[in-house]
Amino acid sequence: MNTSETRDLRESILATAKILFSQQGYHGLAMREISEALGVAKSALYYHFKDKEQLFLAILETYLDEMEGALDRIQAETPSADQRIRLLVEYILKQPSDQRAIIRLASQEMAQLSAAARQSFQLVYRRKFIDKIKAILQAGMGSGEFKPLDPEIATWSLLGMMFPYFYPSHAGEALADETIRQIQAVYLNGIVR
Repeated sequence: MNTSETRDLRESILATAKILFSQQGYHGLAMREISEALGVAKSALYYHFKDKEQLFLAILETYLDEMEGALDRIQAETPSADQRIRLLVEYILKQPSDQRAIIRLASQEMAQLSAAARQSFQLVYRRKFIDKIKAILQAGMGSGEFKPLDPEIATWSLLGMMFPYFYPSHAGEALADETIRQIQAVYLNGIVR
């Protein structure tokens, strides 16, 4: 197998496993089922990933790399903290449901992983995702765009508002623009008249 074929197989494994983990959860999925879905021997999976935990973490970390890139672009291209938050919400909620489900998987399935894997992932999750959102909010608070609140609470409140849309019940390619606008408005403006 040449380098290109090896890379393509690795990407296929990640894509297939992501869907299967989203549908069955970490504990409910066996490497055998992934290999059967791909039509490859289990040894092909183990060539790329030493075990199910490493495969699961690779899916999560690939997603975090994408989120970090998006947050960096939003930060660089948008001067207003308000607009940065709007673009972040739009970016996340316009993702296909299987992409949005990765955030849910990361929170729900962490207990299935080893303590070392959980700790390592939490550091990466915080650095590539949570701290970047928090920095946007802190900048908005510092400039006077946002009320002076605890940026950690503000970050988790924003994610909490979006969390229901990470479930299969909200399956589909993307949420409607009006739904996204209402989420942005509730978060940024509140619901008080």
